[in-house]
Amino acid sequence: MDFPYIDPVIVNLGPIALRWYGLMYLLGFLGAWWLGNLRARKPGSGWNEEQVSDLLFLGFIGVVAGGRIGYVLFYGLDYWAEDWLYPLKIWEGGMSFHGGLLGVVVAMWYFARKTGKGLFEVGDFWAPMVPVGLAFGRLGNFINGELWGREVVDKTLPWAMRFRCDPVEAPWYSGCDPRALLRHPSQLYEFALEGVVLFALLWWFSARPRPRMAVSGLFLLGYGSFRFFIEFYREPDAHLGQVISWLTMGQVLSAPMIITGAILMIMAYRRRVAPAGQ
Repeated sequence: MDFPYIDPVIVNLGPIALRWYGLMYLLGFLGAWWLGNLRARKPGSGWNEEQVSDLLFLGFIGVVAGGRIGYVLFYGLDYWAEDWLYPLKIWEGGMSFHGGLLGVVVAMWYFARKTGKGLFEVGDFWAPMVPVGLAFGRLGNFINGELWGREVVDKTLPWAMRFRCDPVEAPWYSGCDPRALLRHPSQLYEFALEGVVLFALLWWFSARPRPRMAVSGLFLLGYGSFRFFIEFYREPDAHLGQVISWLTMGQVLSAPMIITGAILMIMAYRRRVAPAGQ
């Protein structure tokens, strides 16, 4: 099937354009805010709604700043070499999850220091909400027709798509596949695994008291594993390709997450440090 062209601009309000991608980010943060408040209201949570709002604000800054810096360092050094202002041109696209995660970790560290909470106390509380933002973000990628997958081997795969260009039907669309190959809609794979499945797993796991670091560890292990797997179906960046043998940059960056997540879970259950309020 052909990719269903969707105008990335929902509506123009004078000089301001409301875009689907921006709306997805907004919905992701609103969803995380609602779920965070839901968790904070539980007896003995050790959290209140003001702290949830403060952490969300810092997290937003961390996602945007870290995501952009990470993209430039991990994927866009060639672009930066050609244009020293490139890191500031966020409107041209280019955000990295792994960079955004590092930005969020810095934001959580600052919040923990400011409030007297432990870093993993903050991480364990916030981890179950992160997949909500990931899910909406991947829907934004799909609507934009970006980050599509590799060519399918089985040409009869019913959900395979052609991300072709059509200047008449979609004059705004520039993220096309010039070869018009049948490809995996890897954005939807990521939506399903990194978003829906990871959220369900973390929400279920965190519903009962767990040792400190266990929820954070499961998030890192789960996301890293899902992302590593999906990279086999996602088209590598054209200017990078496979960076180490058959490994893509996404897999290289996800491997430390898998290892760190596994170590955190092992440490959590060996030490069995009880969460606050339990």
